[in-house]
Amino acid sequence: MIPSKLKRPTFAFALFLVIFSYKVNAQQVISLQKAIDLTLQNNLNIKQAQLTEALADEDFKQSKNNLLPIISANPQATYNHGKSQVAGAFAYASSTLNLNGNASISVTLFQGGQLKNQILQNKLILDADKTATSKVKNDLILNVVTNYLTILTDQDLVIAAKQQVALAQITLDRTQKNFDAGNLTKADLAQAQAQVSTAELNLTNAQNQVDLAILILKQFMEMPATTDILVEKPDISKLTDIKTIYDPTEVIKTALTVNPDIKLAETQQQTYLQAIKVAKGNYYPTLSLFGGLGSNYSNQAKANTSDQPTITTGPSPVGVVQGTGQNVLPLIYSYNQAPISFIDQLNNNFNQSIGLSLQIPIFNRFTAQTSVRKAKISYQNAELATQIAKNNLSKTIIQAILDLHASEKSYQSALQTFESNKEALNVTRQRFEAGLVNTLEYNTALTNYNKSQNDMIEGRYQMIFRSKVIDYYLGNQISL
Repeated sequence: MIPSKLKRPTFAFALFLVIFSYKVNAQQVISLQKAIDLTLQNNLNIKQAQLTEALADEDFKQSKNNLLPIISANPQATYNHGKSQVAGAFAYASSTLNLNGNASISVTLFQGGQLKNQILQNKLILDADKTATSKVKNDLILNVVTNYLTILTDQDLVIAAKQQVALAQITLDRTQKNFDAGNLTKADLAQAQAQVSTAELNLTNAQNQVDLAILILKQFMEMPATTDILVEKPDISKLTDIKTIYDPTEVIKTALTVNPDIKLAETQQQTYLQAIKVAKGNYYPTLSLFGGLGSNYSNQAKANTSDQPTITTGPSPVGVVQGTGQNVLPLIYSYNQAPISFIDQLNNNFNQSIGLSLQIPIFNRFTAQTSVRKAKISYQNAELATQIAKNNLSKTIIQAILDLHASEKSYQSALQTFESNKEALNVTRQRFEAGLVNTLEYNTALTNYNKSQNDMIEGRYQMIFRSKVIDYYLGNQISL
């Protein structure tokens, strides 16, 4: 039987394992590629760009559908009370129910090429929106990579800050012992305590920077801020293929063909060029072909049942025969009538029409001229926007290459400084323990080591980031 004293620790240890296992399983491990994939899948800016693209696609489809004819039907029912004409007859009745119906078709044969040019313009607008979506994706990928490297940098700075806290604490412990032994003054002890406080403050600031960078990454991925994630750290030491030498001319030449900003500007420029052709269509006449069908029905419409009328005389004479004095009575011809059926009336009253319509613009208050001039101005503005985009890209690439060269030199310098300060700290620590240097000299050496370590970490990631930026402009996939 297990002693009771051993049961509690065993249960607590098992509970700890369960909780730890749940936390590890609940925590999402995010690699750079997964961060990019989640961003492309969930980011709202991308979804918004895709909706804009979908709207442009609908406009493009509709512009093609505008080549089709317009067909419409217009049925109508009217009840008239009081004297009104019977539909389809030269007769009147006190109350009638008339049914009328017609259908029409119209197709534009010629409209100055506007329909065709509008299709081409809407296709270019759709292409521009697709390029805009690609631009949003590419910009987000670069932002994710930048943020990811920032997280890695800040995490290494946290590790360095923890090491600095440990070194400062060791120094404080040794200083406390020497102070207790009477070998150091109160000022020496206060300096050591201040060094620990400074190191702990640096650790807090570094951890805050990590938390902020991770929060920004979650926002890119549209992930709740409370989600627990672990950013996967690649082995930076294996990145031995960091290219730092580029020919600016070649980079610019390649970037001008693949960069989404340039593609977007050029496509928008073509869109405005097509808009000029659409506007010029207002100068030409519009020729349309139309046709129609129609019929009607009235509940008062009647037809004779026989061809032979019934002849009767009227009650009142209309004259007198001279000589005999005989009254002349009028003859009244009457037919037997019956209501005409609904189908018969539709057949009897059925009518068709076909025709051509030509609308010639003579004077439209100069709206056509104004639209053409505005379209040309918009095209000129788009030309300038394209050139500005190319100029900005060229300047950005040159600056990025210069920054890469500078970051490489800065990293090499920071690395040498770190190695020197590391060796200097080791020597100073040995001399401090031997009582050959005072606390101020040791703290100075420790501060120099801490600063050079941070500079070396930041310089290493800065060089990697600068190189990845060049890959981005070359259209290469960014990976670590």
